[in-house]
Amino acid sequence: QVQLVESGGGLVQAGESLRLSCAASGRTFTYYGWFRQAPGKERDFVAYIRWNGDNTYYADSVKGRFTISRDNAKNTMYLQMNSLKPEDTAVYYCAARSGITPRVASWEYDYWGQGTQVTVSS
Repeated sequence: QVQLVESGGGLVQAGESLRLSCAASGRTFTYYGWFRQAPGKERDFVAYIRWNGDNTYYADSVKGRFTISRDNAKNTMYLQMNSLKPEDTAVYYCAARSGITPRVASWEYDYWGQGTQVTVSS
């Protein structure tokens, strides 16, 4: 049974940092991604990483501020978020994709976590 469990969300002030974790169980996937969804908006791509960490890609809105990484020994993915802005406020979801090619569309991912709230105050 596949499970993805996010943690690490919270309330921070603008300019501060947070690190999200996504613990996976059940199997290893080819690609893992982070998405976010603000109230009343669609779920947007944030970043993806290949299972061995050799391929990463970021949305322009977070490039240079966020870093995606994986610890294969723990089967856990991370999202280090620095210089947070109020517009980063959203529920953050981790996702896993079985396909061998990287994708940024949410419908290309097969499994999802329950989400963790990130709120950045100004």
